[in-house]
This record gives sequence, structure tokens and C-alpha cells, in this order.
Amino acid sequence: MTAHHIRYAVDGDGVATITIDRAEKRNAMTYAMLFAFIDAVKQAGADDNARVVIVTGAGGTFCAGTDLADLATIPGETRGVRGEAHEESKWWPLVACPKPVIGAIDGYAVGMGAEFSSQCDVRIVTNRAKFAWNFAHRGLVPDTGAGSWLLPRLIGPSRALRLLYSGDFLDASEAHAIGYANQIVAPEVLMETALAEAHRYLKSSPFSLKRMKELVWRGMERDVGEHMAAHVTALSACFKSADHKEGVASFLEKRPAKFTGS
Repeated sequence: MTAHHIRYAVDGDGVATITIDRAEKRNAMTYAMLFAFIDAVKQAGADDNARVVIVTGAGGTFCAGTDLADLATIPGETRGVRGEAHEESKWWPLVACPKPVIGAIDGYAVGMGAEFSSQCDVRIVTNRAKFAWNFAHRGLVPDTGAGSWLLPRLIGPSRALRLLYSGDFLDASEAHAIGYANQIVAPEVLMETALAEAHRYLKSSPFSLKRMKELVWRGMERDVGEHMAAHVTALSACFKSADHKEGVASFLEKRPAKFTGS
């Protein structure tokens, strides 16, 4: 546990877990927690022992959003934003992370919590998970920009705008039906299921996964020509990589691959 309620751990298989742990406040984020969370995601991205990242919350809640008591300590007229527009790692740390990120989401993911759920590559949720982008109720726009840019691309503009305009809750069953949640499980098997999902990715080349993630997320903002130029660069790098040589050799030798990410 850090002083700011963010826990970071890596198991022996290469799965890093970042836990938001302020259960008595439903994991509501203070400013200090937010920057500790961003730092933990950066740590996971740079950690050679971590190949897949799971983000979750303690106490049956993912994250109830920003702690409004903490927010109110700084008047809105003088309150700054967390970084410059180009500082992606401060706004979308989970997208900027070069490794697969799985959201293991139980209970409420509201406000900033919903925003961080959108930044995950894959979302595994419990049957009691609830998402809400309730920024309009506070006179705000989605605070990381994910709700206004990523969410429409994940579920479509009309569905996204309905959630943003109303601030209503999206429950687990509807989230799964519209493709926002990849899987619904019982709360008691959430982490077991997330770890099993992570282990599926551990069989893959880290060199490939890093480039796939970047191609997919960046592909949302590029035209086809720009995307294909980036694709050719990534594919050429893959051809020259040790992971590609190992992937071919392991297939021909009928054995599990031992990827190094290089």
C-alpha cells in the first residue's frame, strides 16, 4: 500500500496488478491518488517483469470517481487541469501503457472510474458492475476526454451521447450486450477470470502485442494511408525481431515459445 491508496504488485508469471484501495470511500480518487495511479501505470509499462496489466478496485467497487470533497478544496476558477493536451500519459495512462491492460471491474465505475474503464483494452465485469459518466450532473465534460472520444468509438456516438447527456447508469448486462463489457462473472471469481485472461496473452509475443496495441488505438485517429504506413513499419520491425524468429522456431519444433520481447 502506498500512502495514496494505490497498490502495485507483479506475480511470478508476469502479470502486474494495480489496485485502487480506498474502499471506505468507494475508491474515490483524490488528486494525490490520481497521480499515484498514473505513476503505477507508468511503472507497469516500464517493468520488464510485467507483461500484462490488470487494473481493479478493492472492496467491491472499481472507482466511484473523483473525491468531490478533495476537489472542492480548490475553487473551480483557479483549478488547473492535470497536464497539457499532448501529455497523453497524464490523461489516458492505460492507453499509453505499452502492454495489454485488463479492467477487472466490480461494483461502481463512475465518473473518473468510468473514464478509466474506457481506457482498458479489455473489460471483465461482475454482475453488479455499474458504469456512469455523470459529468453533466456536476457541470463538467468527461474529465479525461475518454468519454467524449473513446466511448463513442467503443459503443457508437448515439449510445455514448445518451449516457453522457443523462448521466444514467449502464449496468453489466447492457454493457455486455452493447460490447462494452467483454465478459460478466460472479464477484467471487473476478480476479481468477482476469488472471486467466492475462495468461492467454502471456502466450503471445510482447514485441507483437506492444505494436498491435499502438496500431489499434492510433488507428482510430489516422486515415487509412497513415495507418498503413505505420502498419508497414511495425510489420518490418516484427520480421527483424527475435520474437518472430522464436515464434517460427517454436512452431517448427512443436514446443511452447519463449518470447523475450525483443
